[in-house]
Amino acid sequence: MKVSELAEQAGVPLSAVKYYQREGLLPAGVKSAPNQVAYGDAHVQRVRLVRALLETGGLSIAATKDVIAALDAEAAPLAQTFRAAQHAMSARRVQESAPSGTARARVEALAAARGWCATSDNPGFEAAARALDGLRAIGFDPPEEYLDAYAAAAGTAAAADLHALSGRSDRDAVAELMVVGTVLGDPLFAGLRRLAQQDATRDAFPAAGPRGRRR
Repeated sequence: MKVSELAEQAGVPLSAVKYYQREGLLPAGVKSAPNQVAYGDAHVQRVRLVRALLETGGLSIAATKDVIAALDAEAAPLAQTFRAAQHAMSARRVQESAPSGTARARVEALAAARGWCATSDNPGFEAAARALDGLRAIGFDPPEEYLDAYAAAAGTAAAADLHALSGRSDRDAVAELMVVGTVLGDPLFAGLRRLAQQDATRDAFPAAGPRGRRR
């Protein structure tokens, strides 16, 4: 197919496809004539993946390139691909200060207590520790049951991620779902958490109706 057909099949503007090409996010097409390049279904899938990473996942171009490189690395362990996706999610955020040693130690202890096997450079340690520092800054030192509840929810979500991967046998399909699931899992979890929060607070903090009635 031509590049215009590629854009139509992928459901993105032609300008976006050309932008992805300029940034080196798409594999080269096959030259079918001196001034003509042909694209296939693999290119359509890649365009959709790149769009998901950039637009929905909010990754930077540099972070997206890292993820794409991990996906394209032949025979690379899936753990390496997963690690690239995790670090890409951290790289998309603005530079933040290092968390306190106390907060970091508490997160490490929580992970150890649940038997989680995570390398010391996993960005989750830093992200969770910074969150603890932020909560303490407003005078809230999360009790153990609070952190346990979050850890339990995270463990359930991680198990769901792994179960989804078991439904795919092709290595490339597994790697792609692993990456997209990691990137889009965060906003999915956050969105559902917001819905659950509103439901949970409905009875505890009932809102006033138009005429001051509680509802």
